[in-house]
Amino acid sequence: EVCIVVPKLSRAATGEDCVASLVRELEGAGLLVERVRGVPAEFIKLSASMGILGRAASEMQMKKLTCIGMELQFEWEQVAAFVRQPDGSLFSWRERFTCFRYLIYGIVNKTNSEISLKFDDKEFYWKQNESLLRRLEDEGVVKLVFPLHEEIKRKQLLRNWALNWHDFTWQPIDEVYSYFGTKIATYFAFLGMYTRWLFFPAVSGLATQLIDFGSFQWLVLPAFFIFVISWAVFFLQFWKRKNSALLARWGINYSFAEYKASANELEPIRHYLSIEREEEKNFDDAPAEKRRLQRNEWSGVLLRIRNNAIIVLGIICLQLPFELAYAHLYEKTETEALRYVLTALYLVAIQYYTRIGGKVSVILIKYENNQGEQSSADSLIYKVNTMTQQSWFML
Repeated sequence: EVCIVVPKLSRAATGEDCVASLVRELEGAGLLVERVRGVPAEFIKLSASMGILGRAASEMQMKKLTCIGMELQFEWEQVAAFVRQPDGSLFSWRERFTCFRYLIYGIVNKTNSEISLKFDDKEFYWKQNESLLRRLEDEGVVKLVFPLHEEIKRKQLLRNWALNWHDFTWQPIDEVYSYFGTKIATYFAFLGMYTRWLFFPAVSGLATQLIDFGSFQWLVLPAFFIFVISWAVFFLQFWKRKNSALLARWGINYSFAEYKASANELEPIRHYLSIEREEEKNFDDAPAEKRRLQRNEWSGVLLRIRNNAIIVLGIICLQLPFELAYAHLYEKTETEALRYVLTALYLVAIQYYTRIGGKVSVILIKYENNQGEQSSADSLIYKVNTMTQQSWFML
């Protein structure tokens, strides 16, 4: 279910290399390991029994919905009391991958001394209480860690979802959630609802272009603007209801930040929890810690304000003059054919501008003090949408 990519040895090893040590430690953690030697690299495939994943979830203190509607800490001994996924599995894809990361990054050096590791001509040391996989990543031995597809479910989704030509609006959202997780399922649920709701402004806009309203023609555009604004308000409210219904059906009533093990964490979860307990015991440093957190919070707010100001200045100084020039040329152009050509060129320019703006936004986010992946994603969406909506508004 999970694959670790390591480079191939450039020469025959004289002794046990660090990859062999990693495989031995993974097997000691209860994982099933298969080594596949490819042409560019070597792939270490990992799988685990449900008992291993369940005990890992219990050690992580993962919260899951119970049959009585309460969200409690998962206990492997009481597995029958917890709600299963729509496809009948105990854990969702995200939860399974979180358990795997907990297991593989939780392999630490428990001895009283450093352990020497070798790979080709490189030699380095595995320190006490240090994650083995993290050390191998820092040394460049482990290139990538990623989840593998489950072919049966992937082909089922491909047949029932991507290649379903009978009903364009229907999506197997529950199956998408079980396989890809909450974020991907919510994205496609929003996209499906948004696409269906676009039918109303599309019909209204087409009617304003094809129907001659005579003496009331001057009221058409203001009425259409009011309709679009009302449509946006209603769509947002109905989406909130649908999103809440989906989260309730999936048993999710907490934010992603409450997960102790997100996909971006590289430190072992056990080490993280031990540090958290030590910080809870140290009550004397509470005022200093509070001041530090407040300083970091204000620093993050100021950085976001600065970056948003850069985006707004970019719109005013670069995008706005270009759009005003387009509007001026469009008014001066007399033939409809040239107007269509001008609009097509403008649409192509929007695509390139959006790409450049996206790259600039990603660079700016790296210098922001965002609290977690979700905060960074929200900041990126805000910046990209600000530039995109300004471009489409001119149309």
